Amino acid sequence: MANTPQARKRIRRNEHRAEINGNRLSRIRTFVKKVETALAGGDKDAAAEALKAAQPELARGVARGVLHKNTVARKMSRLTKRVASL
Repeated sequence: MANTPQARKRIRRNEHRAEINGNRLSRIRTFVKKVETALAGGDKDAAAEALKAAQPELARGVARGVLHKNTVARKMSRLTKRVASL
């Protein structure tokens, strides 16, 4: 258990940040899922629009420290390739 006031504060802050980061990650997953749904439906225009909306969200995840930059680069690359192949 935390013994110092600073350690107690860190626990409070970490819980708060975990909630915020979880919400950000959920939002990113939703955008990616929209792209994958459009791909599964075979709708190239909808997939391209969804990808266009998802890319800034993924980049924001990197900027905020929620996702690693290589993870996002890989996801964007794979999604872009799948949309282009439709």
